[in-house]
Amino acid sequence: MAVDPENPSNLEENPPQADSLPESGEEVGSTAQPAEDGRASREPREVKSAKPKTETVSGSGSGKGEPVVGDEIPPKEWFILKVQTNREDTVREALLRRIKIAGMEQYFGEIIVPVEKVTEFKGGRKKVLRRKLYPGYIVVQMSLTEDAWFLVRETPGIGDFTGAIGRPTPMLPHEVGRILAKAAEEKAQEAPRLKIGCNVGDRVKINDGPFATFEGEVSAIDEANGRVTVVISIFGRSTPVVLEYWQVEQIA
Repeated sequence: MAVDPENPSNLEENPPQADSLPESGEEVGSTAQPAEDGRASREPREVKSAKPKTETVSGSGSGKGEPVVGDEIPPKEWFILKVQTNREDTVREALLRRIKIAGMEQYFGEIIVPVEKVTEFKGGRKKVLRRKLYPGYIVVQMSLTEDAWFLVRETPGIGDFTGAIGRPTPMLPHEVGRILAKAAEEKAQEAPRLKIGCNVGDRVKINDGPFATFEGEVSAIDEANGRVTVVISIFGRSTPVVLEYWQVEQIA
């Protein structure tokens, strides 16, 4: 732009526009030529465009995730999916089925409905409940390719990825760590299945309690609570008694 030395304010009133500057990395083929009126020409400059990219892999936590085009499978990252509230588990199962049917297991890792266990007391009784940490959302570990992205978005019950429009945003490492820690905690709190050394119909001997030394037949087993029901003879009558599994032993 020509500057009038006698009127320097002309520069302040007409500053250079941002769209007239070359983009970073552009290679300018020709320079602007002076026009007849003394101003810089506004004719388009010839720019050598870069070779179109065929792959774009989102960096973890970069917030600029884009589906990858090409055959190479990018690293798996964690994403948050908006789903129908109160249908989180159902949607998760539907997505797992679609992945298996499509044969795309290599593009997906874990799919989690984040939950936590809470204890409540109602009517004087203790109850342990599973409460969803993020109602209406599930998290999925996946390689963000066009095919994988399409499969997820076309699953009934799934709205969209969280992030900018058209650009799913990977979760930050500390967010992933918090959710995985909750999932591990829930698994650790699950009571291990008891190994009861007898079966229904077995002949057992009672070793402990008021019926010690009695013998009887196992009629029922409660694996969840670790109890067995044994039918013994008391005063000539068959009587069922409920015992802890460790109070009996099988008669060889």
